[in-house]
Amino acid sequence: MAGPETGARARTALVTGATAGIGAAFVRQLAARGYDLVLVARDQARLATVAAELRERHAIRAETLAADLSSDEDVERVVGRIAALPALALLVNNAGFGTAGPLATAPAEVQERMLRLHVLAPMRLTRAALPGLLARAALSGQRDRPAGAVINVSSVASFLYAAGSVNYCASKAYLTTFSEGLGAELAGTGVQVQALCPGFTRTEFHQRIGPAAGDHPDWMWLTADAVVRASLAQLDRRGPVICVPGLHYKLLVAVVRLLPRRLIGVLTGRGYRRL
Repeated sequence: MAGPETGARARTALVTGATAGIGAAFVRQLAARGYDLVLVARDQARLATVAAELRERHAIRAETLAADLSSDEDVERVVGRIAALPALALLVNNAGFGTAGPLATAPAEVQERMLRLHVLAPMRLTRAALPGLLARAALSGQRDRPAGAVINVSSVASFLYAAGSVNYCASKAYLTTFSEGLGAELAGTGVQVQALCPGFTRTEFHQRIGPAAGDHPDWMWLTADAVVRASLAQLDRRGPVICVPGLHYKLLVAVVRLLPRRLIGVLTGRGYRRL
């Protein structure tokens, strides 16, 4: 971001899901830009390893906070940490996971955990961050330049609905719409909002879903580093709220938005039955 990138070093980014995939790419690129970091993920050992590498390579401060954001108690701990960060300039709500299979046979606790992680946790962390971000923007006295931002990592799936991914598509649709509404609400304040909507990205995310999730042509895959570069570049130029990395995915989203909703269900249903 142009505003936080220049000037004093006292700026901090908090990134959830920070030890793998898109989250890990965010912390690497933000550390290279000179951000101090608060890294949030479930695995304390992995957090410690990532934080040590970032400190050594970029001479920044990197704090770790082990938390499962599908747990109310852990979300409250992160909310408390956000409230105590006067230099918070960027919140990246990245933590998430996917599942595959029909809702009728899916473990209820897993689906509920997904909704808490994709919907409630980002909303609560964003709500906690906004007072500080807005105060920082007001103090800067430069509302024509961004003073802080919230990035919600959504998905191209937020523009679709699909058999076998009922709650994933629905929860990501919430994140995208939430970001658009919040962006309109914060217009002119100096605080930016972005819904980052990547397509298939080579991370642990698809490995955890299962082998079928990776059964797509090479041209459809993005790298986590490329996704994050696109996100930060769009933020730097104060681009629109929705960021879709990759020209092929931009075209896909443009086409999907023109299709009748029923046809989307027919097309995704055929793919689901094939799998």
